[in-house]
Amino acid sequence: MTDIGALQQELAGQSPRAILKAALTQFDNIAISFSGAEDVALIEMAHKLTDNLQVFTLDTGRLHPETYEFVERVRTHYGINIEVMFPDAKEIEDLVTRKGMFSFYKDGHSECCGIRKVNPLRRKLATVDAWITGQRKDQSPGTRNDVPVVQIDEAFSTEERQLVKFNPLANWTSKEVWDYIRMTEAPYNKLHDRGFVSIGCEPCTRPVLPGQHEREGRWWWEEATQKECGLHAGNLIAKDNQ
Repeated sequence: MTDIGALQQELAGQSPRAILKAALTQFDNIAISFSGAEDVALIEMAHKLTDNLQVFTLDTGRLHPETYEFVERVRTHYGINIEVMFPDAKEIEDLVTRKGMFSFYKDGHSECCGIRKVNPLRRKLATVDAWITGQRKDQSPGTRNDVPVVQIDEAFSTEERQLVKFNPLANWTSKEVWDYIRMTEAPYNKLHDRGFVSIGCEPCTRPVLPGQHEREGRWWWEEATQKECGLHAGNLIAKDNQ
């Protein structure tokens, strides 16, 4: 059983690279969750630290064409395998048959995200001991302000197994991420050049205006402090327990 308190104390204030190195050293069966710019920054750092980099991504079936092209560019740029997790076809067929293609505009995104994102993620996380995310404290008002650099993932741990979650970029700003991407010439999603900052599924993502927070481009019809799709549901659990 990992002593999270001691690990948090050890890694607090460390650089993202140092946190990544500690994560990859401590866990053999650990994977990076990849979808956006932050995750590419992590891959850029991590691929130099290990020859056994495990990366996965979630294909919801509703992504932008530019996002699919981005995933392929990352795969070839780093010469890595990216495991693509798909949702269960029967679950999607049932949802769309019952509620149509765009039910989330009426009753919220949680059901659709649960089927297209959370369930595939749960399948993947059941096969690893720890995972690495690109979460930052300044990404989402009200849900990520207190993201630690390492934590027990309360949302996906079970009574039988403890899942550890590393957030090496927790203390970085968006500017620091993008400075690193430009410095290393890492690949990025071309949608960023068109005003998209936080990029998810095509029907649920739009560009933001200057001065708007990045999460205002996601699920804009919903309350701002609840903008989590379920992948990081522990943020809402922690918020509710405060």
